[in-house]
Amino acid sequence: MRYLMLLKGHRPDTPPPPGLMDAILKLGAEASAAGALLDTAGLAPSGAGARVGLYGGALSVTDGPFAEAKETISYALYQVRSREEAVEWASRFLGLHRDLWPEWEGEAEVLKVFGPEDFGPPA
Repeated sequence: MRYLMLLKGHRPDTPPPPGLMDAILKLGAEASAAGALLDTAGLAPSGAGARVGLYGGALSVTDGPFAEAKETISYALYQVRSREEAVEWASRFLGLHRDLWPEWEGEAEVLKVFGPEDFGPPA
């Protein structure tokens, strides 16, 4: 099963401590070696993006930044055996932030990515 982790948080005025980045790289290497981590990347602030919507049959485009209190900062795509395993990787990632950058606050959304196993056999 694949799960997408979206990291959302406030961008503090202070940069991340160097030890945090080292710890994140180490955790990423561990997840990759376990065959769990498929892809990861940081995301630019929402000011560099846009939203395309469909409401009442009309398309709309809204340029960022968006009003949410938390920005989507990064994503990671995992291939794991269960939702619990995906939550464990997300918890370990946020634990690094708790331990090494106490000023940072945020959350990780863990979302299942549909695969062929989620749909019935072809008709």
